[in-house]
Amino acid sequence: MAAKIIFGTDGWRGVIADDYTFASVKRCTQGYASYLINRGKQGAALVVGYDKRFHSENFARAVAGVLYGNGFKVFLTDDATPTPVISFSAVNLKTAGAVNITASHNPPTDNGFKVRNEFGGAIDPAGLLEIEKNIPDELSAVKELPVAEGLSNGWIQIFDPIPAYIDHLKKLIDLEPIKKAGLKVTVDCMWGNGAGWFTRLLQGGTTQVYEIHNYRNPIFPEMKRPEPIPPNINVGLQTTIDTRSDVLLITDGDADRVGIGDENGVFINQLQVYGLLAFYLLEFRQMRGPIVKTLSTTSMLDKLGELYHVPVYETGVGFKYVAPKMLETDAMIGGEESGGYAFRGNVPERDGILAGLYFLDMMVRTGKKPSQLLAMLFDKVGPHYYDRIDTSFKGDKATKIARILEANPEKLGGLKVTGLNTTDGYKFSMEDGGWMLIRFSGTEPIIRVYCETTCKECVQDILKDGLKIAGIS
Repeated sequence: MAAKIIFGTDGWRGVIADDYTFASVKRCTQGYASYLINRGKQGAALVVGYDKRFHSENFARAVAGVLYGNGFKVFLTDDATPTPVISFSAVNLKTAGAVNITASHNPPTDNGFKVRNEFGGAIDPAGLLEIEKNIPDELSAVKELPVAEGLSNGWIQIFDPIPAYIDHLKKLIDLEPIKKAGLKVTVDCMWGNGAGWFTRLLQGGTTQVYEIHNYRNPIFPEMKRPEPIPPNINVGLQTTIDTRSDVLLITDGDADRVGIGDENGVFINQLQVYGLLAFYLLEFRQMRGPIVKTLSTTSMLDKLGELYHVPVYETGVGFKYVAPKMLETDAMIGGEESGGYAFRGNVPERDGILAGLYFLDMMVRTGKKPSQLLAMLFDKVGPHYYDRIDTSFKGDKATKIARILEANPEKLGGLKVTGLNTTDGYKFSMEDGGWMLIRFSGTEPIIRVYCETTCKECVQDILKDGLKIAGIS
């Protein structure tokens, strides 16, 4: 019997040629197809896209063959395509959803399988569980027809998703002021699907875009993985200094996340970026509406919510929670600690391209550089400091969970503990409005300890206390 396929916070990922094979991808596709058929969607169209990892285009063709074999029409992208563009295409083409072959920010050994619904957003946890249950144990249970046959009869169509998405972007943001601003922008594409996008969108004016890591190389040189955080972005930060750029934009492997480096080559962490993007929409675009955030992201959003009289909703970790809440509340913005942000007017999906454009627009509207924008935000909500430790662990997970629940610490890093939230992990709130979160990886024996606090000198002590509570020190 084949290994069971388990969906994590954003789809299924595995090691290529180990558990991630053509057979397992086809089985996974059958599970998604059966899920849709059970909802009366047979005969509908679906979008299939892929990233620049090893064999991704061929895995995508395998997906197309299984969907066609199950009676679905398929729109297959003509090239590696950013996840947000695939999600937009699902809505634009009025399909029942999408499949994306990508492992996002994982190491080069991995590939993955993301599914999206008709709104272009992540499928909710109940839906993912149903897809898992429908995945057959054996390849013989998979319905598949030749891709060549589908291409010849029109059931599978190769299409270019770029023009429609660019037209859509232009309805959300005026690109002309950014083009004419004379900015010098370094873009680290992390060898992924973001390559060429900012150059294409901002050409024709005085703003200059300088891209690095902008062609296909599935081993991701100069970084451990295409995740937009240090040390993976150190080359990009140094390039920003060397080229005297005004800002560094970083897109992850499938371009659904964005990272920011300031004009001095200093990383602006993903919680700070979320605070800045929400501040931009509220203050400079005068937008109003709910903010959706995962419990692992910044409390600056709660303070902005109070200042601008907008509600803030907190969810579990992952866009499988964020996307449904955004749709439910017509949220202005939604996001998570990983650097993924979604916006009203767009699909309820992380969009590193749109987020990067919004950040540039904020620079143009204010005439300020990134370090100055962060200072402006801190003037509004006070300075906030964040860090995270990921560490492997041995032993029984249940024992560690019991230890965490029994800890009942009075203080963390010298700050009084005021509460515990067990919605998704173990989140301790502290007297300064900060927090410390302990979460277990859903796929690896890894414990993650995060914290955010207004006390800069307390950060490392809080993290150390978190590791002790989890039985790791």
